Amino acid sequence: VSQSRYRTQSVLQLKGNAAQGRSIFVMNCVACHGQWANGKVGPSLRGVSERKSPAQIIHQVVSGETPPMPQFQPNPQDMADLLTYLQQL
Repeated sequence: VSQSRYRTQSVLQLKGNAAQGRSIFVMNCVACHGQWANGKVGPSLRGVSERKSPAQIIHQVVSGETPPMPQFQPNPQDMADLLTYLQQL
C-alpha cells in the first residue's frame, strides 16, 4: 500500500472539525488561495468538493504534483479537519 493511499484511508476514517480546518487553512493556504478561498496565485477553492472527491483533494494537498503548490504533509487529523473545511466552501 502506497503511503498516500494509506494516508488517504486514515484521513477518511476520521471526523474532521471545520473550525480547526479553517485555522489550518489560514496558517498554510491563504497566501495563495486567499483569505476566503476565492483564489489569488492559486485557484479558487470555492466548490472544490463538487469538482474533486475527498481522496482527490487529499492527494492534491499532500502530493506536491501541481507546482507551484508546495507539498504539504499535515498529520491525518489536521488533514481531516482541512478537508472538512474545504468541503463546506
